[in-house]
Amino acid sequence: MSRASLDTGPRFPEDRGGVAILGAGTIAQSAHLPAYAQHDVGVTGVWSRTPATTETIRDRFPFVGRVYPSAEALLADPEVRYVDLATGPEGRLDWMEAAVDAGKHVLAQKPLTLSAADLDLLPGLLARADAAGVRIAVNHNGRWAPPWRAATLLVRDGRIGDLVGVTHLHDKPLPPIVGTSFDSLPHMLLTDYLLHWVDITRTWLADGHAGQVNSVQAADSRVPGQPDKARNPWAATLSMTAATGATAVLRVTGNVVSSAPGCPFWVHGTDGTLRGSVLLGSDRLEIDDGQDRTSVPLRGAWFVDGFAAALGELMCAVAEHRQPENSAADAAESVRLVLAARESAESGGDPVEVGR
Repeated sequence: MSRASLDTGPRFPEDRGGVAILGAGTIAQSAHLPAYAQHDVGVTGVWSRTPATTETIRDRFPFVGRVYPSAEALLADPEVRYVDLATGPEGRLDWMEAAVDAGKHVLAQKPLTLSAADLDLLPGLLARADAAGVRIAVNHNGRWAPPWRAATLLVRDGRIGDLVGVTHLHDKPLPPIVGTSFDSLPHMLLTDYLLHWVDITRTWLADGHAGQVNSVQAADSRVPGQPDKARNPWAATLSMTAATGATAVLRVTGNVVSSAPGCPFWVHGTDGTLRGSVLLGSDRLEIDDGQDRTSVPLRGAWFVDGFAAALGELMCAVAEHRQPENSAADAAESVRLVLAARESAESGGDPVEVGR
């Protein structure tokens, strides 16, 4: 595979305009809008249910066309082609349905949902979207973190053979959790925080001919140094077994003290190994064929290029009349895995078979 074919950056069609952000809160203003500014995405406008949230948004992001008075006004605007749905997961399918009814393509924030009932309803909604010529993608921006994206392209190209196993380690501090809405989410590390890691691992297993994940096993626990007011455990381990017997392990040890933090990972195959790391300036990737280790050149960063790339993939899919790589149907499979992980943790760590 050539250096050019390993380009990990965002890809867009010629027309990258007509985007409106529905739910322009913290993540939209800290990641989505900076990414769109950096990559010349045309933002028609934004809306937030809390007007104070968007009071200064056009001062800070002058390329934003307008602030809509309501979500209905946003969806009714004929200039809007893509709805960047950056609300929380509760009620997300209702927003997606409203966007489909309005004929808009959708980029939904992750997690797509954390409700098994929503997963049951999703196929019907996706069928309606398909009949209307509407595409729905999920903002799994981590797939385009440069080391992960390069690893994906190498796995797809067969550079390490058939996949044998994946290991991820969090060798970094946890983000602020205490007192946030995330701390009230049961088994938060397993169901929300690790979703990016679950999603990329599932992608590698599928691309590396390991087949679908058949079972998940997970446990979480409180750790020394964790404050009493922290509601969620600060340590978690999640393991997966695929159809071929290939395995994956994701490990968060707690609030790690490190002078050089990062999230190292290993992807082992029958013909080679990929070793790398993501986040906090640790980005790197090398390929080991058993004789030599070769550093893989990387470009960009997860924040904010990954956010632009997730939208760009949706736009390219629309232009090319295909489903996006980060389609809602595909993202739903990652949701099934974290729901299985939650079930396993609640049962004391028993393995849970993953249904389809």
